[in-house]
Amino acid sequence: MNDQATLTGRVALITGASRGIGAAVAKRFAAEGAHVILIARTVGGLEEVDDTIKAAGGQATLVPCDLTDFEAIDTLGPALIERFEKLDIFVGDAGVLGEMTPLTHYDAKSWHDVFDVNVHANWRMIRTLDPLLRRSDAGRAILVTSGAAANPRAFWGAYAITKAAVETMAKIWASELENSNVRVNLLNPGATRTSMRAAAFPGEDPETLKTPDDIASRFVELASPAWTRHGEIVDLA
Repeated sequence: MNDQATLTGRVALITGASRGIGAAVAKRFAAEGAHVILIARTVGGLEEVDDTIKAAGGQATLVPCDLTDFEAIDTLGPALIERFEKLDIFVGDAGVLGEMTPLTHYDAKSWHDVFDVNVHANWRMIRTLDPLLRRSDAGRAILVTSGAAANPRAFWGAYAITKAAVETMAKIWASELENSNVRVNLLNPGATRTSMRAAAFPGEDPETLKTPDDIASRFVELASPAWTRHGEIVDLA
């Protein structure tokens, strides 16, 4: 654990925690003293992250969950209240790219799947976790967005539209929490070496991109009790 840990004693929930940015943030939060609750669909990936965290002296709770199982998400808040009594940090990182195709060519099921993971699951998380974050002395929520939301272009369809929806949803939530101890912000990681980035830009040299570990420290800043900005987009691009 970091000798100058900034998240000591905090409880943090991270979606998409089995790989990429979510996994890097989980490991960094744990190194900073937080007890991390890791949510992802892939059990093997969660266990690998858990092994790394525990080998470094950190603490984690694994919650394998398909984010399209909305009923499971709805039970998460009550279960966490019973065990932890509060939640200090929520990082909504999980997301899917969907098809890179013209809007008129999009498969209907694929379209709805992107909305389910990127928008509806985040709304369900917000709804079930809001009471826990309000119990914290300094609740912090970080939703991951993309430059595609503000700069939509051809073939980015459902992904760009859902990220724009997430930005609006986060800003509305922030305004509703204005007089609370909870701070809600969005973070745009910019071009980062992830499997989603590779799928979107197959010809790109990944060695030219920053890694998820490179940006994990910025998540720590937004998650710390010292962070006071609210309802904003922190753009790392």
